[in-house]
Amino acid sequence: MDKVLFSLTIIVTGLGMGWLVRMAVDAGRLRLPVDMPRLRVGLQKAALLWVLPLTYCGAIWNLSLDDVELVAMPFVGAAVFLTGGFLALAAAKPLKLDSRQTGAFYCCGSFTNIGAIGAMVCHTFLGEAAFALVPAYKLFEEVVYFSFGFPLARAYAEGGRQGNGALAGLRRVVTDPFIIVALSSMLLGGLLNLSGLQRPAFFPLLNSILVPLGSLMMLFSIGLAMRFARLGGYLRECAVITGIKFVCMPLLATSAAALLGFGSILDGMPLKVVLILSSMPVAFTALIPPSIYDLDIDLANACWFASMLAMIGVLPMLHWLTGLL
Repeated sequence: MDKVLFSLTIIVTGLGMGWLVRMAVDAGRLRLPVDMPRLRVGLQKAALLWVLPLTYCGAIWNLSLDDVELVAMPFVGAAVFLTGGFLALAAAKPLKLDSRQTGAFYCCGSFTNIGAIGAMVCHTFLGEAAFALVPAYKLFEEVVYFSFGFPLARAYAEGGRQGNGALAGLRRVVTDPFIIVALSSMLLGGLLNLSGLQRPAFFPLLNSILVPLGSLMMLFSIGLAMRFARLGGYLRECAVITGIKFVCMPLLATSAAALLGFGSILDGMPLKVVLILSSMPVAFTALIPPSIYDLDIDLANACWFASMLAMIGVLPMLHWLTGLL
């Protein structure tokens, strides 16, 4: 239970502090040395370009690479992102959502919070060995989002921007510095692992500090942009999204991972990681396509907030389930 409380504390503290700072700035009670957008981007860059790559590299350095089944991990992650979106599209018709709502709903079903919350929960619940598997699971995340998710969201928009098709999205993926740095840290960690060099003894302690710190930085930056929508108008949509995120996807992904043999390697660690990462809430990234393509941003906000609230009950359940696997 201490691990659950620690994870919830990181989430609530990061989001809450960011939101309180934004409210204080909006009310004129606080003046920041830099403007809000620059602070948000700076925090995200620091976490994604420095803190998290270092932790991934150190964790992969110590990971057992003998099990060929792990090659399937990125494809399981990509399947989760795609299937969550498709389930949202399938639910849009019975919910009688219009085009603008359907596009936003798809984003909420597909885009998942792996970096800020999922990675931290894996490290807190299961340790470094589990954390080292996170970058493999999310390897194709940006490929799915930018080459498929964003163009599909635009297709549902009314008057979406031009030049954001699949090819443009793919170009953005291969030239994105965040993706380049993440892949480079994975490659370096793998090379160090294969080199036979002994990892310094301080790395576990370092990661135990840097992993929650990176999550706090990301969540604080998200809190700076939080705006609460009225959930009352979207209760059905929120219920469906929470069902997709916390019931359908964990069942499908964990079943697929079990069939792939993830439960029989590394003491079942890959299976537990898939369970955790496939049970994460809507990513804040899901609010970007509705903003730039004129989709229903209120619906996206409501689904994001509802899924974050649901983590209060989801995290204890995940802690119990990972203990059983």
